[in-house]
Amino acid sequence: MLRLKIINKSVLVSLLATSCLITSSAWAAEKSSGHPGTPESEMRYKGAPVPIDPEQAKETLSPKAPSVTPEEFAHAKTIFFERCAGCHGVLRKGATGKPLTPDITLPKGTAYLKAFIGYGSPGGMPNFGTSGTLSEKDVDLMARYLQHEPPMPPEFGMKEMMASWKVIVPPKKRPKKQMNNYDLKNLFSVTLRDAGKIALIEGDSKKIVEVIDTGYAVHISRMSESGRYLFVIGRDAKINLIDLWMKHPTNVASIKVGMEARSVETSKYKGYEDKYAIAGTYWPPQFVIMDGDTLKPKKIVSTRGMTVDTQEYHPEPRVAAIVASHQHPEFIINVKETGKVLIANYKNLDNLKITSIDAARFLHDGGWDSTRRYFMSAANKSDKIAVVDSKENKLVKLVNVGKIPHPGRGANFVDPKYGPVWATSHLGDDTVSLIGTDPKKHKKNAWKVVRTLKGAGSGSLFIKTHPKSKNLWVDVTLNTDAANSQSIAVFDLKNLEKGFEKLPIAEWANLGEGPKRVVQPEYNKKGDEVWFSVWSGAKEESAIVVVDDKTRKLKTVIKDKRLVTPTGKFNVYNTMHDVY
Repeated sequence: MLRLKIINKSVLVSLLATSCLITSSAWAAEKSSGHPGTPESEMRYKGAPVPIDPEQAKETLSPKAPSVTPEEFAHAKTIFFERCAGCHGVLRKGATGKPLTPDITLPKGTAYLKAFIGYGSPGGMPNFGTSGTLSEKDVDLMARYLQHEPPMPPEFGMKEMMASWKVIVPPKKRPKKQMNNYDLKNLFSVTLRDAGKIALIEGDSKKIVEVIDTGYAVHISRMSESGRYLFVIGRDAKINLIDLWMKHPTNVASIKVGMEARSVETSKYKGYEDKYAIAGTYWPPQFVIMDGDTLKPKKIVSTRGMTVDTQEYHPEPRVAAIVASHQHPEFIINVKETGKVLIANYKNLDNLKITSIDAARFLHDGGWDSTRRYFMSAANKSDKIAVVDSKENKLVKLVNVGKIPHPGRGANFVDPKYGPVWATSHLGDDTVSLIGTDPKKHKKNAWKVVRTLKGAGSGSLFIKTHPKSKNLWVDVTLNTDAANSQSIAVFDLKNLEKGFEKLPIAEWANLGEGPKRVVQPEYNKKGDEVWFSVWSGAKEESAIVVVDDKTRKLKTVIKDKRLVTPTGKFNVYNTMHDVY
């Protein structure tokens, strides 16, 4: 009876071991997910490991649950943090995956849970057993482990932050002017994901000028309003402050703000330029405001609270994207699991004013419209874009889009028929949604999807254009077909009905073995070049491919043994001025 409810036991899926993306060896053998309605690209994206040390999580054995030895419990914690917490949450309260707390798992029983873990589900649960990802013994262990209370990782407050905080070069000992000859406005900060570093690459010479140690798996780089300081945050919640004015740009301060994180930003409002920085964490669920030139922590705010839909308490609402307002001295903060957009006014940190806006659950990334007034925020598993007016501090509209929007910062341009739009691509389908953003001159088109483009496939992570460009670039990094994931789709903004042209970026890179995933288009300052990362494994050759934006022809390929797993690229000028 039980097995009749399980979908397609024979399907073998190449799943991840310790990364949200497949390894090169699994790439060639990859097949469809076998789960109706759940693309393999979505399954790859959701199950990223968390960089929390399992040994730090406090164990609680439940008397009513099946027996688990201390050694087994320790092993199960490691499996859960590496393979399950990304979907179900560290505390198993549910995130993009369903809750797995004992009140749910105990009534199901060991046999049911073994089948669920082993064979997966139509809702997107990977088939860890039949795929060979977990042994039969480990499947049995996880079925028993999930019936016990979730182990609790330690909190991370002011005491822990201060213990990690380092000022390597005090502000008074830093240069008074730029001491190198780099064109800082056209410099690129490139994430070297698996190396725990970033590379600074000159936009004109295409040469690596510095390689700088950072935290684990850098997620983003952000620029101070002045263009002097580069803020880098890793998934291990370590922030590195890099002074670009030094003869050899390097770290001048660092801090660890939690155990897992994704976002960092700096104050941009007039009169507060470079004054503050903010970082949000996945664990503990909170954000911290710091001094902008030293990273000294000033104010920590928890994001635990009630969800916007069912009004239920959630103990683990993770902080996703953060942007700095241009309208007020404020930071705008996406809280993932509760679906709330928090607006923190940093004018008076002792009397911190926070405006809470109900949007939709699973807020993730997003960016500004062309006027830098409206924050376009993707609620990915809700399939919506929340439009937030940063001048009036209110929700304007929840816009239904395609499946699992993942825009990065999105793309702003003028549609020849519908006027100014902001665009997002999607992880879960092959569409690109164009949302009207001009409530004055194009009122009837504002805050609705005015056009839907058909892209190369699902699995897109980033979409990009530039005010001086006539092109719209869409990657499909997580697509199951290597012909797609190794290419880029480009649309003509003057003739969107024509459809896309596919360019063989990975082929142009002329690399050896590896998945060679093409990810994250990024423009140079002038807007006449587009840079793409061709991302292979840590022991395989990767590259950056530079394309002429006007001709769509290969311009150059940047290869260097130091380019280990390059992913995100952040042009200093475009990042400073929110150009996308």
